[in-house]
This record gives sequence, structure tokens and C-alpha cells, in this order.
Amino acid sequence: MKQLFYFILLIAGLSSIHSCKDMLDEDGDPLLDLNETGGLIGPRALYREITDKDTLAEYHYSGLLVTKVITDSASIINIAYSGDKVSQINFNGFLDLDGNGKLDKDSVSYSQLFTYGPNNKLVTISENRSVFRRPPPVPPATNPGPQTLLRKTKALYDLKYNASTAKLDSIIMRNGPDVSGTPFAFISYSKTGYTYLGDNVSRVVRNYGPMAGGVFGRPITRFAYDFVNYDTEISPFTLLPSAYKISRLLSTEINDKESHILSPNNPKKVSVTDLIPPIPSPINWTTNYNYDRQTYMTKGFGVNYIYKPF
Repeated sequence: MKQLFYFILLIAGLSSIHSCKDMLDEDGDPLLDLNETGGLIGPRALYREITDKDTLAEYHYSGLLVTKVITDSASIINIAYSGDKVSQINFNGFLDLDGNGKLDKDSVSYSQLFTYGPNNKLVTISENRSVFRRPPPVPPATNPGPQTLLRKTKALYDLKYNASTAKLDSIIMRNGPDVSGTPFAFISYSKTGYTYLGDNVSRVVRNYGPMAGGVFGRPITRFAYDFVNYDTEISPFTLLPSAYKISRLLSTEINDKESHILSPNNPKKVSVTDLIPPIPSPINWTTNYNYDRQTYMTKGFGVNYIYKPF
């Protein structure tokens, strides 16, 4: 069941606190020392998100702009700009699309185009996505064949903002199969609503359902994510462009669990609740954080955040 997949992923992602070693960046320059007496003073960039087993994300820059992200399994995210605004993101690699806590063997390629409206607000994201799979070997062959196209989809995301606060209020997604020789139509949707406590995201509710003829049907999946007990220190994700952070949340159906990356501070408690009856009790995870001398968060929820000077 989809509910079980959500819970497995959260357990895998938020379970234990790990340690890591001091490191160098790709140019051989020293990174932020994570021990109690170390720390970086001055302008900085987020360089790595790591556990004691994996590098979850490694950020590469051209000047002050993030242009490439390398994630676990060596997946590559390339980021293009128009001026200082993200204009396109291309992903090639592997994702956990089924929410079981493990990267799928099917590879994924998608391209997202970003459109901005008044006040340089991101208003739409259009996406083309392809999923590839290696077919099983045909005897007498023993090795799987080359990856072949399994399916293609198109998605359109509309972003809405609160008129009084200018904060992101909702994202409406429409999705449909892209089949050659067949008229395209959106057949599914999601609606995501954001609630805030001050500047921090406190709750995210996402509904999924079918659609036909442009009409949204009754939701068949509905989850709430709550982020509470925020500190007053600085989130590592404040150093990343907001368009990239939104793209990261939209990369799979289960990444809403990371919605706190839109916040300037760090939540010490995360909860998930299945809102489709019968409603279970929320599942909660808590953490304590470490910080450096400039009050940037360096460790929490099993992940260490490595910085480098700009």
C-alpha cells in the first residue's frame, strides 16, 4: 500500500544520527570542520549532505550559482539560468518512485522548464519525464538487454502565492501519459497546500486523485506533513535557490517530507499522517541539531551538512 511506502521511506530517512569525517571540496580546499572547535567564518556555500555511509547530495558551482548536483547512485542534476533565475533543470539517474526507501532500478530522465511572473515569482513548471527499464534476458542470453523506454509523461505545476504575505500558498499538478500517436490529456492531479508559522513551513497537505476532461475527481490519497519545534538558527538550505528546492520536492510523490527545506530555520520534530479514513495517529520523528559558530546547522536527522567558503 502507498501508505506503507511513505512510512518506510520516512523511517529510512529520519532514523539515526551519524558521524562523518572532515573533507575537501572538488578543488582540494578544506571544508568546514564539524568538531566543536572548528567552523567557517565568512561567506559560504553548501557543499555536501552526507551520512556515515553515503553522500546524499554534492553541490557544484559556477561563481555563486549552483549549476550541478550529484546525488546518491551518481545521479546528475544540471541547473541552467537566465540571469540569476533558474530557467531549466535536467535530471538523469535513479529515484525512489514507489516510496519503499530504496532507489528504483528503473532509470529516470526529466527536464523542467521554469516560468516567472510579476515580482520574479516562479509561477509554472512544465516537465517532460521518461522512465527506462532493462528487459529480462531472453534465453540463451544471461544478461539483461539495454535500457528501453518504459513510459513517458508530461506534467504541469501551477504555483500560487498568498496575496498578503507573498509566501508560497499552493502547488497544483496535472499529469498525463505521453504516448506517440495518441492525443495528450491530463489524467491525474495533486493539490499541495502550505501553512506557515512565521516564515517557517509548519504543515503541508497533499491530495492526489484522477481527473478527466479538466475536472478534478475525488482524492484517493491524502497525506499531511507537520514540521514543529523550529529552532532560531540558520538552515543549510537557505544557501540554495528556491526554484531548485521546489524542483527537489516535486521529483517524487513522497518528497513532501522534505518541505522544511523551504524554511529559514530547522524543525526538531517531523510528523506524517495519512488523512484518508480510517485516520491513524501521526508518526513522529525528533532530532537535536549541531551548529557552527555562525549558527548554521551542521547535523540533524542523520545527515551532516558540509560547507565550503565562497
